[in-house]
Amino acid sequence: MGALSITYAGHSAVILDIAGARVAIDPWLKGNPLCPEALQSPGKLDLIAVTHGHADHASDVVRVQRETNAMVAATYELAMIFIAEGVPAEKVIPMNKGGSVKCGAVSVRLTDAYHSSSFDGKDGTVYAGEACGVVISGGSKTVYHAGDTSLFSDMRLIGELYKPNVALLPIGDRFTMGPVEAAKAASFIRAQVACPIHYKTFPLLTGTYHEFAKACDAFDLSHVEIGVGEIRSF
Repeated sequence: MGALSITYAGHSAVILDIAGARVAIDPWLKGNPLCPEALQSPGKLDLIAVTHGHADHASDVVRVQRETNAMVAATYELAMIFIAEGVPAEKVIPMNKGGSVKCGAVSVRLTDAYHSSSFDGKDGTVYAGEACGVVISGGSKTVYHAGDTSLFSDMRLIGELYKPNVALLPIGDRFTMGPVEAAKAASFIRAQVACPIHYKTFPLLTGTYHEFAKACDAFDLSHVEIGVGEIRSF
């Protein structure tokens, strides 16, 4: 029950195996230039958690849900969009920041994040609620996925309350934190290990793991780069 493994599918897409459940966060798989073909159809999933509506996070959710029959957790506004886009209502978990929902063996919480959120769907570009971070807990393990966000000091509270084993932090810069800001975030959260996401996908995302690692070392923080397609146990 204490096992945790993380598969990195590129960009911000990760698949967690936690407490016997399989959870995808922001599964932008088809269309993601980094995602290996073998991961574009991820097989069994119990839950999909979505941080916000932008295409590089949410545009593949309907397809992935259809293939896996997974539950989908998102803010109320984004959840209603997924229903309108074809996800069965009984498979959607509407929620919001500060709340938590139990889904089988795991719980999902939505936290603050500082970013925008819209969805490009059959009705054009529509408001998709506020951007969020996600905390997934199961057994003795907890993972914090920060979504797309800038640095904010209340990340300390996420660390204090949920004590994540792993913090997945965007480092690409321009649209999110850069490596130095992400390392500062890791110093607030104090997870057992910090791992970068949302980088290398496009030339505009200039943040590198080398810069992140150097900044984390200045805070004496443990950090790991999960390779695209790699499965890492924690």
